[in-house]
Amino acid sequence: MSRNNKITLFVMVIIGAAILAYSMKDIKLSVLIHDFFTLDPWWLLVAFLCICAYLLIEGFVTKVLVSNRVENFTFKDAIRVPLVEQLFNGITPFSSGGQPGQLIVMLQTGIDGGRASSVLLMKFVVYQAMIVVNFFISLVIGFHFVASKLHFLALFVLFGFLIHFFVIVGLLMIMYWPRFTKKVTKILFHPVKWFVKDEKYYAMRVTLYEKIDNLYEESIRIGRQPKLLLKVVVLTFFQLSFYYLIPYFIMLSLGYYNANIFMVTSLHIMIVMIISLFPIPGGSGGAEFSFESLFHSFISSNSKLVLAMILWRLLTYYFGMAAGAFALLIKPDKVDDSDKPA
Repeated sequence: MSRNNKITLFVMVIIGAAILAYSMKDIKLSVLIHDFFTLDPWWLLVAFLCICAYLLIEGFVTKVLVSNRVENFTFKDAIRVPLVEQLFNGITPFSSGGQPGQLIVMLQTGIDGGRASSVLLMKFVVYQAMIVVNFFISLVIGFHFVASKLHFLALFVLFGFLIHFFVIVGLLMIMYWPRFTKKVTKILFHPVKWFVKDEKYYAMRVTLYEKIDNLYEESIRIGRQPKLLLKVVVLTFFQLSFYYLIPYFIMLSLGYYNANIFMVTSLHIMIVMIISLFPIPGGSGGAEFSFESLFHSFISSNSKLVLAMILWRLLTYYFGMAAGAFALLIKPDKVDDSDKPA
């Protein structure tokens, strides 16, 4: 991890601590500590296992997609991909660093860049599509609650949905419309010409075009395997289900046994939509505010509401970044991707 990334990680931890301090301004620390030591550790363990299952399933999805074409790709290397994604999603605005971070990890194993890009884009498209599907389900269950209680958050939820929808459309165009991708690449790559010699510039552009052709061929190949895609779709659906259930199990650990699992899960889906709109890495500030705004109707105690928010952020944000930082230290196993397209 670069020096700038380390600084950003440190800054995000400081921002998180500041937000925590602000949330606790009207709550006695002794009350918060008492609530923590009286929670049910078994339900909290279930919540922790949910985030572990979320990461493990994504690692398995990566292995399924890569092993379909590349031999000897180990699960150790596969699980590094989502862990590093969590780290770079957490320290970059709009989670923009997650995809490049995953690509670097896959390139370290020796996988061809075009093939790795195709796998990551396919995985990301399916992931975004499942988010949209889950969002539609949450609309039916919980949107009336959000619209009646917090009108402004309802607008954020709908705007977040539109962003995810257009991201899917854009990615599909990149994967299956190579002429469009090359035109966009030519425009974005043109400034490089100002800094390098013409020969080097055109050689680099030819290499990029070859990678785009490789990306298209790999995307077509994966798209023609419905059983593989169905497997990835089902795995991704369950992956997200584990993630969305985390607040429910946190509420159970705090003693709120009458919580409606469908409503709580639906509200969490909407929070994920809202977080995607905040440019600050990890949606810091917006994530905590959204959680407290939506769940204060279910958790009557202010101290328990803040404790639930802290536990939720530790599991869904800080744990992933810590695991990602550790994953960067693991040496990758090299694969023989000798069947690389020209």
